[in-house]
Amino acid sequence: MLDVPATSQKSFADGKILKSITDGVGIITFNNPEKRNAMSIEMWDGLGAALIELREDDNVRVVILTGAGDKAFMSGADISQFEKNRRDAKANEEYNRKSDAQRALLAEYPKPTISCIRGFCLGGGMQIAMLTDMRFAAADSQFGIPAAKLGIAYGFEGLRHLVSLVGPSWARLILYTGMRIDSAEALRIGLVDRVMANDKLWDETLEIARTISGNAPLAVKAAKITIAQVLKDKDERDMGAIKAISTACMDSEDFREGRQAFMEKRKPHFKGR
Repeated sequence: MLDVPATSQKSFADGKILKSITDGVGIITFNNPEKRNAMSIEMWDGLGAALIELREDDNVRVVILTGAGDKAFMSGADISQFEKNRRDAKANEEYNRKSDAQRALLAEYPKPTISCIRGFCLGGGMQIAMLTDMRFAAADSQFGIPAAKLGIAYGFEGLRHLVSLVGPSWARLILYTGMRIDSAEALRIGLVDRVMANDKLWDETLEIARTISGNAPLAVKAAKITIAQVLKDKDERDMGAIKAISTACMDSEDFREGRQAFMEKRKPHFKGR
């Protein structure tokens, strides 16, 4: 089981979404281990609330998403709710309206995000993981999208992210078959960024997050904004946003602090301004 620090812990969705903060790192835990962290509609609302609180906290500079226990990051949607919430096209449209709002929040998140994946990462869990900036997986992780086995059409945004990561041919194979792939294969095709030993996953993920947190927030923000614009079609790019964040970096106290710390051969203390 991942040893998630309990600093400043708060719960949402009757305890099935947990939020904590440590060393400038916000941590959101999907806490439904008896169902392999399957996502209920209430948990979607809780995820949105936790993301907003961490977004508005100036002391938080990076956010990790992870699953409780050692069996799953997230096994997808809670199928026990399908009869009530996704019984037909109309009901499914309402379900998607609620969950899409939280996915959009994560897609446009201004702070760096990391998925720390142990065990199953399936369906909606894959959607959430693909929306984060980085995906680190334990050696025993398994990935898949079983939509074809359930008669569900996987949404455009989820497929767009999947194709951007693994290419159209692998996206077809994953979707058409509903197959599961292990972490080694996921790393090979570009679905995840790093694979770590099961017992080292959390510590190494947290160490990377702390490294990001210790860097100049405006410079990290500039990288995130610019990469996002690079991924857009040329006609859709906001070059003004890139210029604005570049100017903010060069005029910032942090830039002066970085130069001074380098000259004085000490660790810089960045304030994000």
